[in-house]
Amino acid sequence: MTAPGMVSQQEKGVLMGQSVFGRGLVVTLVCAGMLGGASAASAGRSEHPVTGWVTQTMAPLDRVDPAGSLDDLAPLRESVRQAQIVGLGESVHGASEELRLKHRVLRVLVEQLGFRSIAWEDQWTTGVEVDEYISGGAVDLGVVLGNLGPMWQNHEVADVLLWLRDFNKGRADKVRFVGVEYYLTGLSAYDAVDAFVARTAPERLAEVRAHLRVIRPASADIFGHIAKYQAIVDKQPFITAAQKVHDLVTSLPHKPGDRAHALAVGHARQIKFFYEHYSRSAADGLVYRDARAAENLRWWRDHSGDKVAYWAASPHVANAPHLRIAIPPDPDMRFASAGSYLRDWYGRRYVPIGFTFDHGTVSVSPGETVALPAPPRHWFEWPLGAVRADQFAVDLRVPAPPEVRSWLRAPIVTRGLPDRGPGSYTSGGSVGQWFDVIVHRQKVTPAQPV
Repeated sequence: MTAPGMVSQQEKGVLMGQSVFGRGLVVTLVCAGMLGGASAASAGRSEHPVTGWVTQTMAPLDRVDPAGSLDDLAPLRESVRQAQIVGLGESVHGASEELRLKHRVLRVLVEQLGFRSIAWEDQWTTGVEVDEYISGGAVDLGVVLGNLGPMWQNHEVADVLLWLRDFNKGRADKVRFVGVEYYLTGLSAYDAVDAFVARTAPERLAEVRAHLRVIRPASADIFGHIAKYQAIVDKQPFITAAQKVHDLVTSLPHKPGDRAHALAVGHARQIKFFYEHYSRSAADGLVYRDARAAENLRWWRDHSGDKVAYWAASPHVANAPHLRIAIPPDPDMRFASAGSYLRDWYGRRYVPIGFTFDHGTVSVSPGETVALPAPPRHWFEWPLGAVRADQFAVDLRVPAPPEVRSWLRAPIVTRGLPDRGPGSYTSGGSVGQWFDVIVHRQKVTPAQPV
């Protein structure tokens, strides 16, 4: 719990546009050791049954460069062919090779399997700007990147957006982009709701403006607005007003598939989620956040009818209904991942992919990097570092011997928050529960800031 009007460190990471797995709150699913088991630290890994099974069943990947042929990803394409939603979960923000491998898989989904929406771990309002950019709008890429969360402000993500804009040129079936987060919902959402009602239902404008006056931020300083709201004891009038705005916009007459109405409803939803979120404790906010991100994604899927790629940190993407991040001496972070809701709703039509790496250095903020060494033997990724391939994909659902099935079912333990020392770790579930497919890279380097 935080004092009235204060923002917890946990919340601050969110407010700064970072995921709770960004700087200071990074969940790193780091794999073990040196390539080929050459180091003393990796002694014995090459004889591990999981290492042998992966070596026999994996699809070696030729490159990390997003440009060029995708032929080496043909086995992965078959693994996700029947999916309606695919989660692309990076083990830590700021690893260049993971981002580029995700870009390659996204190309497979869009170019070869007809995925036409990308749900992104970022703000709804920012997502609207990105959608305009990739659809060919007169929006500057630098401005778009500057409005994304800090963990996305790098050349690797810029390449994704440039590719999407180029892919969409001249197409009727353009790829759409939607942000599924809400926690920095600012003035643009309120203005969009007002403008939509003024344009389509002017007889309801006075009514919606009466509700908006209760909740509309006084300025663009969203952090100041959050602090003021948190200091208010009785938050129910704000929650009620936000709910009434949402209900009014939702109830306005519209034709099926009306994009403008859907967009206005989306803005109103995020306003409502914003006030509900900041009426909760930090711990409850974590639980609320992923549940709402999943709801946003499902709502978009129902509205668009598209197959959707979900780009986020692995702890959001994973099917992890009992995720736990230990950060002693502080209380654990516990919540059900967005991916666990997606699995409940879509069953095997939701395919979570975990992007992992063995060791290397990642970017945690502009100008700051951190080295992530090999994990201890009891972490689930330990055997993967001995596989003799720079990068590979493996489907965890294919037949496996008893020793490997035991590994897939064993309680998962993996790296927690790098800046909190060796006492921080992540657990809750098993690797076979969390992911259907793993894309693994042995060594990573920092993402390049723009």
